[in-house]
Amino acid sequence: MSHSFDNSGALFDSKGRLKNWWTPADFDHFKTSSAQLAAQYDGYRPFPDLALNGKQTLGENIADLAGLTATYEAYHRSLGGRSAPVVSGFSGDQQFFISYAQSWREKAREPALRNQILTDGHAPGRYRALTVRNLDAWYAAFGVKPGQALFLKPEDRVRMW
Repeated sequence: MSHSFDNSGALFDSKGRLKNWWTPADFDHFKTSSAQLAAQYDGYRPFPDLALNGKQTLGENIADLAGLTATYEAYHRSLGGRSAPVVSGFSGDQQFFISYAQSWREKAREPALRNQILTDGHAPGRYRALTVRNLDAWYAAFGVKPGQALFLKPEDRVRMW
């Protein structure tokens, strides 16, 4: 569903017509946030001589961010105001984000990974897992602080919606 609002789907109205249905302010925010997300992915460099192409993977990255945001909200609604159980020392939010990261586990040989980076509209899984860096709740769940490798300043976190 979130692909309906990615950089391609957002260009079509509710009837599937190629038509701008956005308010000017909302569309400006969408374009700015999309550029910010593309730049974030451009900064991921799996190899010294090869970085991801944030524009190439933008549709999937927008969908990942929208999906993660929606599922996090749904998870909390499912709790109905109750606290999630602590399992193996992990809070409910920690379990949520760990399971998200685990869903992107993969292993690829260097030639296959290079080919994916050059040709695929999907970022490699280890970088898709980094979508969590855009959710404030992830910082709270793990106590991520300035100076740590995965920290993004609040103003650098992409907020599409």
